[in-house]
Amino acid sequence: MLHGRSGPTATLLRDGTVLAVGGQEPGPVGYLGPQGSATTELYDPSRGAWLATGTMAKGRLMHSATLLSNGQVLVAGGVPGGTSAELYDPKTGTWTATGAMRQARFRHTATNLLDGRVLATGGCCIDGSAEVYDPDTGSWSQASPMTTPRSDHTATLLNDGRILVAGGLRLASAELYDPDTGTWTTTGTMSAPRSFHVATLLQDGSVLVEGGQDATGQALASAERFDPRTGSWTAADTMSAARIFHSATLLPDGTVLVVGRQGTGDSGASAELYDPTTGTWSRTAPMIWPRDFHSSTLLEDGTVLIAGGQGDDAEFLLMAELYRPAGGPDRP
Repeated sequence: MLHGRSGPTATLLRDGTVLAVGGQEPGPVGYLGPQGSATTELYDPSRGAWLATGTMAKGRLMHSATLLSNGQVLVAGGVPGGTSAELYDPKTGTWTATGAMRQARFRHTATNLLDGRVLATGGCCIDGSAEVYDPDTGSWSQASPMTTPRSDHTATLLNDGRILVAGGLRLASAELYDPDTGTWTTTGTMSAPRSFHVATLLQDGSVLVEGGQDATGQALASAERFDPRTGSWTAADTMSAARIFHSATLLPDGTVLVVGRQGTGDSGASAELYDPTTGTWSRTAPMIWPRDFHSSTLLEDGTVLIAGGQGDDAEFLLMAELYRPAGGPDRP
């Protein structure tokens, strides 16, 4: 990459390139802690190269990035982004300011709704508010607050248009947002509190949640699945080791690739696959470099781009790598 980044967002654009945004770059830590970078760059799979693109007005770490229906990317919040939001136009490679959020947010979620709007929820410091961005007006409007304040949770768009929000710091609870009514309802509770976990919508419409940390800060190896039809969670097979600050990517064959930082007893380069048909995990080839706080993006040809993050010695990684699934395309 052009810049070593910890905690960047990565968004697959309509032309097949990947936009990497912000994150923490090497340098002194400010009085208020790590500060985000304003730099951004593009990965071009056809060239296997990273290219410079426009710089944001604000540095951002622990922000959100959401691909809009018009092909632009909405980036919001973060540190020190606060309430500000910006739009990236792939046609011009430039950033422009858009409406500011009503609440300063970081470690929040921002999720597409089926009608093209974006729902932002929670964030630090453990906030229960929610708001909706309308791309047509470039403005945010207040939404009903969640039933429980959350930070470091997940938000997943279900096939029926509802949003499943699960976990957060010291939380096992989950709730559903219905955009038709603008209301939240509680749903089944997970088997354990989880934060910094990952949630993946599977091809059958269920949601796989794995890893993260529990209420005591211990990394988790457990996984579970949410069934939107019943509103209940069921235990899934346990991963080979506990994981936190990792990533999960749904592959074209329906399996889920999980890579990155593990708890004690395993390498931060290890990777494994979850097969929803058998409900089991299996090892796959490890990454070249151990990493956490990285990005993971499924490219149009079915390969997975892993970029940025921090290595074993907390160094900021410039190196990116590609995972080719078994039977996938042959890439150089």
